[in-house]
Amino acid sequence: MTSVVQGREEKEKRSESASRRAAFWRYWGASTASGIGDAVTAVALPLLAVLVLHASALEVSLITAASYASWILVGLPAGVLVHRLPLRGAQVAMDLVRAVAVASVPAAAAFGVLSLPQLIVVALVVGLASVVFDVANSTFLPSIVSKEELTARNSLTSGTRAATQLGGPSLGGVLVQVLGAATSIVVDAVSYVISAALMNSLPQVTHPAQDGPRRGMGEMIREGWRYVTHHPVIGPCAADATAVNFVCGGLMALTPVFLVRTLEAPPALVGILIATEGLGTLIGAALTPRIVTRLGSGRALLWAAVVSPLFAALMPLAGRSVALVLFALGNAGFAGAVVVTSIVTRTYRQTATPPELLPRVMATVRFISWGAIPVGALAAGGAAELWGTRAAFALMTVVSAVSPAIVLASPVRRMRELG
Repeated sequence: MTSVVQGREEKEKRSESASRRAAFWRYWGASTASGIGDAVTAVALPLLAVLVLHASALEVSLITAASYASWILVGLPAGVLVHRLPLRGAQVAMDLVRAVAVASVPAAAAFGVLSLPQLIVVALVVGLASVVFDVANSTFLPSIVSKEELTARNSLTSGTRAATQLGGPSLGGVLVQVLGAATSIVVDAVSYVISAALMNSLPQVTHPAQDGPRRGMGEMIREGWRYVTHHPVIGPCAADATAVNFVCGGLMALTPVFLVRTLEAPPALVGILIATEGLGTLIGAALTPRIVTRLGSGRALLWAAVVSPLFAALMPLAGRSVALVLFALGNAGFAGAVVVTSIVTRTYRQTATPPELLPRVMATVRFISWGAIPVGALAAGGAAELWGTRAAFALMTVVSAVSPAIVLASPVRRMRELG
């Protein structure tokens, strides 16, 4: 009798494991489809502003800032919204909102009414929808992946995102040169529709039941904020991510103008050079499990913080022709170090945070850290207007040294493992 019961239990475990794997791969497919379009648009949108609308460095920085200003506007409420909404339904709805917003760009271009304000509004709308989607997406993953597999699955999703960043910008640069910047953005709209269809096929996930009466949004936001800011590991990691993302925002705003106008690279080559970020991210994501196993998650985070400014310093040294290699090497190395930081800290948050707090913790961390991206973009754009694009790049390199300073001053400095 005991063997029969054990056999039934083993069969149920195998069935549950197979169901989880199938759900993860649909989740992965949706994220990949969306990521390909994002990577194409990451090149096409700023190139559209530079080549068609003749935008300045400051104007391009406004597009980058609008893309991430949404984390400042709705980053904290997003955690509560995701906590209250069905996860799958929220992700599908946000995919469709982004598809419509992005599709308006080629439509406006076809009628000859495309303008810089529209690009800024589209970037803002897509950003607002992405905030809710990303918080829901990060919260959804632990529900379909076991705790033991979480680091590997986070590495796989980060590696896939890196692959799309590697191939997407190259594809985007070619599409811009062949089809035009506005038409190439159609790829992104289609990708969001595919993502919505795949997300809709996933199982619905319910949040942990809450005892007592429904609490107000302000109280729930404050609870998540207190948890993050008072946590001995999550707090410093959030501060480190904020410093890194400030620099990332600046680099995103400066790169298209720097490559097109300062280094005089053609659109197709611009796509390839931007794609080196994806190469670095792919290598970093692939190596992260080994690095964590060898060094420990705490030391891996420390080394990533120390190495990233060294690679960032290579980018403003780049020149035309062969000297473009310096930009490619710096871009890849910096991105590789950043993704190690991202995977290690995200995995720790997903495993260390109580499930009922996870959406709000993820939203709070991203509000703090991703909110620095538009600030960095505007700061870099203003610096470029005052001192030139190369000098602004050099300034971002100096600021990148804040990241290792934060980690070295925190308890993480003495930890082999974060938790």
